[in-house]
Amino acid sequence: MIKSEELIEKDIEEYLARHERKELLRFITCGSVDDGKSTLIGRLLYETKLIYEDQLAAVTRDSKKVGTQGGEIDLALLVDGLAAEREQGITIDVAYRYFSTDRRKFIIADTPGHEQYTRNMATGASTCDLAVILIDARHGVMTQTRRHSFIVSLLGIRHVVVAVNKMDLVDWSEDVFNLIRADYSSFASRLGIDDVRFFPVSALKGDNISEKSPNLPWYNGGTLLSHLENVHIGSDRNFADFRFPVQYVSRPNLNYRGYAGTVASGIVRPGDEVIALPSGVRAKVKRIDTFDGDLQEAFPPQAATILLDREIDLSRGEMLAHPNNVPKVGREFDAMIGWMAADAAVPDRPYYIKHSANIVGGQISKIRYAVDVNTLEQTPADRLELNQVGRCRVTLNRAIPFDPYRRNRQTGCFVVIDRVTNVTVGAGMITNLSGSEDGDGSFWDAPPASEFIHSKASPVTAEDRELRSGQRAVTVLVTGLTGAGKSTISAALERRLFDAGRAATVLDGENMRLGISRDLGFTARERSENLRRSAEVAKLLNNAGLICISAFVAPQADVREKVKNAVGADRYLEVSLRAPMEVLRARDTEGMYARADSGEIGDFPGVSIKYEEPQSPDLVLDTDQLDVEQCVDRIVQLLEEKKVIR
Repeated sequence: MIKSEELIEKDIEEYLARHERKELLRFITCGSVDDGKSTLIGRLLYETKLIYEDQLAAVTRDSKKVGTQGGEIDLALLVDGLAAEREQGITIDVAYRYFSTDRRKFIIADTPGHEQYTRNMATGASTCDLAVILIDARHGVMTQTRRHSFIVSLLGIRHVVVAVNKMDLVDWSEDVFNLIRADYSSFASRLGIDDVRFFPVSALKGDNISEKSPNLPWYNGGTLLSHLENVHIGSDRNFADFRFPVQYVSRPNLNYRGYAGTVASGIVRPGDEVIALPSGVRAKVKRIDTFDGDLQEAFPPQAATILLDREIDLSRGEMLAHPNNVPKVGREFDAMIGWMAADAAVPDRPYYIKHSANIVGGQISKIRYAVDVNTLEQTPADRLELNQVGRCRVTLNRAIPFDPYRRNRQTGCFVVIDRVTNVTVGAGMITNLSGSEDGDGSFWDAPPASEFIHSKASPVTAEDRELRSGQRAVTVLVTGLTGAGKSTISAALERRLFDAGRAATVLDGENMRLGISRDLGFTARERSENLRRSAEVAKLLNNAGLICISAFVAPQADVREKVKNAVGADRYLEVSLRAPMEVLRARDTEGMYARADSGEIGDFPGVSIKYEEPQSPDLVLDTDQLDVEQCVDRIVQLLEEKKVIR
């Protein structure tokens, strides 16, 4: 392969075309004060020959006045451009620098190490693929090193390079390097970062930056620049979940209505069906328009204008997605928030929340806990002070579409803005509240609160009760979307069984939420917890010999499986109620679907979250074809076939 310098002389157009095709890596340098971040970037620029002669002459001249290396050139001055930075010898603002090699293009964010400017570090890291954490070999892992690493993990950066700098000042000691590596690895193992690499370097001298250093004969790894050129980031982007936040509605004439924005994630093609959120209106993609012409597909981070096959009411802040893969839509979510203002964050103070193309009023309604960045210990907190990180509940004035941050960085992050000063005071990452992908705080598998709590057996056995009542105790889970007939059919079944002399009762999801589960909302996690509590109640009712008819939407298949395991597979029957969506909506006298379409109700199965149809239920009832009595007949027949009643 011809090197860039030779290609520039021979064929400038081919050089430019090759340069355009190079993959771009965005990375951040961070760490504690005076770890050498700016010097490292200056060294990278110098080694890749991207410093003009007049720049080098100016830096050489300035090094004599404000440099920190005596008579030697101070490469940090290439990056520290503010007068205050040069005077104090620290980085204050985020400095962005560009360089390239034959393999890759790079954008570097040099961020402050001082605690006072941590918010600038978080800003710089928000768009990066990789983080370079610098550690001064003389001082080891510092508090600010841990804080920056924690923020890097929160921001979902998957690749971390730990550059143990200033090895020349510790006589190139292998023991010092190994001690720092062990200390940092112990801390980082609890952060969930996928890829951590360690490099002993001297940014000032250039050792192990672009070429192997003769001063480090004990080190068998590659150079820092070689790793930056070759680290694989292609699989880091989310191409599965199509998200297109609308930034602008383009209407140049009567025959053109386009929705302009940047593809946040996923892939879209002409002919694809899309759903507008939070309205829930569906359409098909007619064209994908760009300045250079129509596209056959668009993917992140392409900017495009999407034209649909029909006009729909869609404005800035709303989002297009594929109907079978939609983000959550709601007014509440949990988030990890890093606070960046001197005035502490307190619950219920009004702020602006900027999420994607949305700016909406809201507040931090609850601070669940703060995190100690040194120990990662969670401590109770009623406020977040400057540079603290905590898990909070955020409540908005209107519903927006969003994803958990670890699933989708583009639609899972937000900033908190002071409504008076318009200053950014916090940055947040929406946590995953469904499934076990990020630790959902579920109580399904939690042990008892005390080791002294044990199960108490009843002197009356299940067989005794069965002989007395002439029935076998079971839980019948009646599941289906809103409007399918769960409560109506369950009540009719209870009446039928009671009239026949059976001991049965209905455990209705709405009644649970009026009492035992009145503290729960409707996120996937809270729905799961409601089912867990209900399963425990059903098990107690079964232990008393009753047939428990449980009427719940129960949209998640894995949660229904947990209910089955909780009550016992031999005591569990599943009845699936089905009907076309138009029938369900027509039966909805309370307007729940319409409120979910408008975003007033978030996390609504069948609209903003998926209802996972049971794959092998004991009975399927099409309630648009069967009346209530016919449905009850079928369930009673099932109970007889399973020898529940005789």
